[in-house]
Amino acid sequence: MSAVDEEGRTEPPLASDELGTLLGFLDYHRATLAWKTSGLDSASLNTRLSPSTMTLGGLLKHLAWVEDLWFSCRLHGNEPADAWASVDWDSDPDWEWNSASDNTPDELREFWSSAVDASRVHMELALADGGLDRLIAVPRRNGERASLRWVLVHMIEEYARHNGHADLLRENVDGSTGE
Repeated sequence: MSAVDEEGRTEPPLASDELGTLLGFLDYHRATLAWKTSGLDSASLNTRLSPSTMTLGGLLKHLAWVEDLWFSCRLHGNEPADAWASVDWDSDPDWEWNSASDNTPDELREFWSSAVDASRVHMELALADGGLDRLIAVPRRNGERASLRWVLVHMIEEYARHNGHADLLRENVDGSTGE
């Protein structure tokens, strides 16, 4: 059984199979984002740290989009979730970042948590249909198709990178620090 840290995050397992290790790290990073964005109001979620335009609210919305993009759209070939279906990505390729200030903290957290919940379902379906070696339904621009294993590692990388941003943004908002 994995330990739970002082922030309520389940530590990734120290000794597990490949799937358990990957899911442990992904869930740990998801919990880190939830911790770094918890308890903040709209002003705090929209605070920027110059020179970047990145915000904690933008991180929540961006990672909600990335969850849907990889686990639903790319992995299974589904259309984007309703939250993204009408977005004109050509006119604003950074729409999720730029529009986060239009959402309340509860809406942002719901976008993200709903996307994570849906991703877990999509991942279980893929695991039952080929396991970690299952290839994504929608190939990359070069025609290559990544495996579910690659998607999980990519998502761990995506969260780890953005959690570093969240560390700096949260410290700037209220001085809170921690890994």
